[in-house]
Order: sequence, then structure tokens, then C-alpha cells
Amino acid sequence: MRLSLVQYQDGAGRAVAAIRDDGVARIVPGAQSVQALALAAIAAGQGLADAVAAAGTGDVVDLNAVTLLPPIDHDDPAHLAMTGTGLTHLGSAEGRDAMHRAAKVDAAPTDSMKMFLMGVEGGKPAAGADGVQPEWFYKGDGTQLVAPGAPLTSPAFALDAGEEPEIAGIYLIDDAGTPVRLGFALGNEFSDHVTERGNYLWLAHSKLRPAALGPELLVGDLPADVRGTSRIVRDGATVWEKPFLSGEANMSHSIANLEQHHFKYGLFRRPGDVHVHFFGTATLSFAEGVQTQAGDVFEIEAAPFTLPVRNPIVVAEATPVTVKVL
Repeated sequence: MRLSLVQYQDGAGRAVAAIRDDGVARIVPGAQSVQALALAAIAAGQGLADAVAAAGTGDVVDLNAVTLLPPIDHDDPAHLAMTGTGLTHLGSAEGRDAMHRAAKVDAAPTDSMKMFLMGVEGGKPAAGADGVQPEWFYKGDGTQLVAPGAPLTSPAFALDAGEEPEIAGIYLIDDAGTPVRLGFALGNEFSDHVTERGNYLWLAHSKLRPAALGPELLVGDLPADVRGTSRIVRDGATVWEKPFLSGEANMSHSIANLEQHHFKYGLFRRPGDVHVHFFGTATLSFAEGVQTQAGDVFEIEAAPFTLPVRNPIVVAEATPVTVKVL
């Protein structure tokens, strides 16, 4: 049975709804957040699906009549980390290689292609074996997590505002310091590809942007083959659209390998913290020469998620920064 959880807010406050195979959203009695529901499940020695079942079935809720929240958040946004991995999907190196080869005059493989090929050869290790580590990057804390329908804000200094349709793993660190996967979310790992193209060492800069998640937390395993569509809508018309693939059948790394290389660092196993970790993509409008602009709307949808990721682009006002000396 498929189960996804949605956080929302209405006149009565925060609540959590469960969506099962029938596609109907029903309130999870007593739950005000996925974080609290997960903490209670861990304390009771239950799985998240079992905790939802034990709470019983509440009234049907019309998700079009409430304010949808991200499928995970934290009481203290500083204790939510957003990170990601790149060059993890079959075909993901093509656009990146072309992007970085533009600055090269020789035919030697770029570092991006080398990294991708390492993943193809060693990204899906046998059980108990260590696989090759992927590219890794930091996006920000919980203040950078954008709610469904809310704007993705591009800094005034950014050179590009590009989408990346991805699956994200959602995790909570238990009291013993063990990462606990709560499920998966569909997301848009918003990035600045022009800055990255200028020099691959600027990748870290290009990723320090907000990111959006769709409303649903898919509980349980991710299907091996995820197929979706990514599009850009401008003034009500679709200006770019392309299917994308995810899931381990379309990846050069296993999810377990990506998780191991993220959580091997002790600072990412701090009890009580929440992690949103993006698993990468192979489909970018930027790779096909599309230039986005303020007001464009990104739309990303994929089964088994029933609700899309949909966010407009806005550009922030320039903010001068000065450093004071004490």
C-alpha cells in the first residue's frame, strides 16, 4: 500500500494528512508535524507507517483549501541541513562535461566525466563493501527550504536561475546518533549553472540557493524506476518540457552508497537534526540553452507522487554587505 504524508496549515493550526492508494487525504489524528510523528514512532519502536496506522483515520481534508507546507521541517531551522550529490544518474555527465569542456582546449576527460565514470564503475557496491564516494555539496539550512507554491528566490548577484528535478531523501537523526530515513520527496534543487560553467570550482557557490520540495513525503521504499516531467511555464505557456528519470534503475550510484558517504561524517549524525539530501538528476533546461527569467514557473511531477512541485522564480533586491571590525 502506498502511503505519503502531507503537512499543512489551516485556521485550526498545523496538521498532517495521509494519502493512500485511493488518493484521498485524511487527517492523521493528533499529529501536528511529520517531525513530531517520526520522533514518537522512533520512541515507540514503530515504523512511520505503523505509527500512522496506530493514530487511526481522521476526516478527509481538501488540500486545495489549506496552506501546504514542506513535507518536513524542524522547530529550529538551523537544525535542518540541505545537501546533495551530483553526477549520480546515467547520462548526468553529458551536460556537465560539455559545460566544463568549453574552457578546455584539449580532449582529455574533464573532472566531471572522471567523477561520473568512477560512479559507473563503483557506485553500486555489493552489500558490506565500500563504494566510490560521489560529488557532494551543501545548499543551506532550513531557512532555505521553500514551501509548495512559494517563490524560489534567486540572489541579485546570480547569473542563472535553473531547475534541477530530483528525488530527495528525508532523514531524522535519533537519540543514538543513527540516521533514520523517513521517506522520499520530489524536489527542485535550484542552482546557478552559469556560475558553475564559469569554473567547476565555483560549484559550491552555484549550489548556495534555496530549494523546493513537493508537498508529499513518500513513506517506504522508492521505486527503482521513477519517471516524471519537468517544465517551465512563462505567462501561462509552456516554453520548455522534458521527461526525466530517477530511481536506482536509472542511477550510477545506489541510494545506500549516497547515504553512507553523507552520514559517514559525525557532524551529520547529531541527534535531533533533520536532513534533506538531493540525489541528483540528468535533465536540465540549461543544458538545452534555455534561459529562465523572473516570473517563470517551474513544474515538476513524477509518479508515485500525486502532487507536483510548482514554484515561481523571483529575483531578490541587491543587498550591500559590509563587515564591521570590533
